[in-house]
Amino acid sequence: MEDFKQTVRGRSSRRDLLKLAGGVAVFGGAFVVVGCGDSKSKATATAAAPATATPAAAATSGAAATASLYTRLGGAPAIQAVIDDFLNNVGADTKINHFFAGVDLNRLDMLLVQFVEHATGGPQAYTGRDMKTTHAGTKITMDDFNALVADLVTSLDKFKVPAAEKNDLLGLLAPLSSDIVTA
Repeated sequence: MEDFKQTVRGRSSRRDLLKLAGGVAVFGGAFVVVGCGDSKSKATATAAAPATATPAAAATSGAAATASLYTRLGGAPAIQAVIDDFLNNVGADTKINHFFAGVDLNRLDMLLVQFVEHATGGPQAYTGRDMKTTHAGTKITMDDFNALVADLVTSLDKFKVPAAEKNDLLGLLAPLSSDIVTA
């Protein structure tokens, strides 16, 4: 997790990453951003303190177990870094980047960050449309959806997001497929 936080501090500017993302557009925004604004799930870790842990270590472990996913991911700066990298991955992904042609990348970036922050228990309100409305008529297949998820996993792995947090985040996003897959 420390590698992840250090990478966030030393990352390229958001604008530079968005330029690299090129024509990325609304499909990813719809996947992670638009809709499910009502899912304010606060996933919790299930880590238990080892039997030999000191009371202070057990208290620390217990506090980590009840922290929101937003906090466990590193908050706004960490989420912003992952989303920036994710948009770069999607822009380079020829399987799905055509879904994003003509999309306002600054708005997409903002909405994706809002959505992830909100869905993981952060303070940010989500102001985008719901997933079903956003993806209506787009003819997105399950293969397209899975390619987008793979691009997100690549970013999470790049920043060394721990497995528990990665799985919790993906678990929040997986149910969105029923509103996104339209073909």
